Amino acid sequence: MLAIIGAMDEEIELLLADLTAHEQLTFPGVTLHRGVLDGVPVLVTRGGIGKVNAAMTTTYLLTQGATRVIFTGVAGGVHPELRVGDIVVSTDCIQHDVDVRALDYPLGTVPGELPAWPADEVLRAAALDAAREVGGVHVVSGRIASGDQFIASREGVQRLWTTFGAACAEMEGAAVAQVCSKAGVPFVVIRSVSDTADHDANVDYRTFMPLVARHAKQVVRGMLSRLASMPA
Repeated sequence: MLAIIGAMDEEIELLLADLTAHEQLTFPGVTLHRGVLDGVPVLVTRGGIGKVNAAMTTTYLLTQGATRVIFTGVAGGVHPELRVGDIVVSTDCIQHDVDVRALDYPLGTVPGELPAWPADEVLRAAALDAAREVGGVHVVSGRIASGDQFIASREGVQRLWTTFGAACAEMEGAAVAQVCSKAGVPFVVIRSVSDTADHDANVDYRTFMPLVARHAKQVVRGMLSRLASMPA
């Protein structure tokens, strides 16, 4: 069973519109949509904003039989070459707002956990192939930095680039990655750049979010045809 998570309604509504054999599964704070999309059995859900919501939702998906997880949505571009509409496919995810340096852990490391959570290579390859079919956008494979912060300053962008080598910044991916990794479930995070995470981030985000959310959905649909013939 393939699970698809978006943080917001805009990030899953285009997928839900085409879902067949649709049924809803309701849990405290979370609604899962089970059905078939392009011939592939899927669970689709809005995960909510932030790492706690993302982790909770991912746990529900795994208990309902998810064996592969795709997180899709928008992010702020950090890599200097990225522009609005471009696409980032995760190599790995880190939590940039974790700071336990007082106990000699590197910045971004959760004690007792991996320093970063690597994406599944099969899912990543399928995502990259599908992303390259989206016209007029630049596609990169890189690190995704997650934190419960909306990065909206040049200083914040520079910190994520120089400290972590992040390609983009968002608020959920690393939580999904952490839960999936602990459960041994393959995952990949796909982010479409809605802003450049600088002083214009608020304006860019609100203006371009619908367009780049559609790009993310196009990548997911492109992945489904590739994954349909692969074993779960």
